[in-house]
Amino acid sequence: MQLLGAAPNQTEPTALLAIDIGNSNIVIGVDWGRGWEARWRLASHPARSADELVLTVSGLMHLDGVNPESIGRSVITSVVPELTEPVQAMCRRLFGGPALVVGPGLHTGMPLRYQPAASLGADRLVDALAARAAFGAPVITVDFGTATTFNVVDASGTFVGGAIAPGVGIAAQALADAGARLTRIALLPAAETPLVGRSTEQGMRSGLLLGFAGLTRGLLDRLEAELRQDGSGRPAVVATGGLVYHIAPWVPRIDHVVPDLILDGMRLIATLNPQP
Repeated sequence: MQLLGAAPNQTEPTALLAIDIGNSNIVIGVDWGRGWEARWRLASHPARSADELVLTVSGLMHLDGVNPESIGRSVITSVVPELTEPVQAMCRRLFGGPALVVGPGLHTGMPLRYQPAASLGADRLVDALAARAAFGAPVITVDFGTATTFNVVDASGTFVGGAIAPGVGIAAQALADAGARLTRIALLPAAETPLVGRSTEQGMRSGLLLGFAGLTRGLLDRLEAELRQDGSGRPAVVATGGLVYHIAPWVPRIDHVVPDLILDGMRLIATLNPQP
């Protein structure tokens, strides 16, 4: 959890609660209009019940002095369907009403050139929406999470697609599972990862983090070249995700690191759509 400042008013329902349900973590942020001043991270266990979520989230709020009655609106982005309804039930019980769930039918203000549009992950769309709002178009986002996703917005502001690669954590687990003498390693920030590993553990870290940095650089070069063929100028590149600080320092082409990019996009969607 990270609490960045006291809420300006916890007696009126003025705050926005954003919940990003990812494959590895559930990230929850609270914004009273000054940015994400409270933030929590839970493990994404698909078997979590609404009761468990109510107890966990209300306990975290109480611990950090956040009054549930200050929550005026809530919005959910989910890539784990099994958790969407329990989280919705938690919102109804704690905050007195359903949350807005990002999905087909919501107004985003972003045209899509993606087939079929309904198959686009909500997290990818929200990342792209937030990056376009903050840095203009064209723009490319890179999200270093369970998967490593690249999302491309052309000069007209249209989401045109991207690429999906395994995440670093998945690759680390696969390496440990397949190598008889290899074990799962802890991933360290870029500054603590030597290029030439002096041990098996260091060598695995170097191969994983610098290997994914190379993958990122290569894909960014190709995606940018394709954008330029369509007449777009140089795109801004925005990185986010739970592993962003492990890889982004190795990729000079990344212009901006925005850890809360998906929460920022959810705030935008909440302003464009009525609360259910």
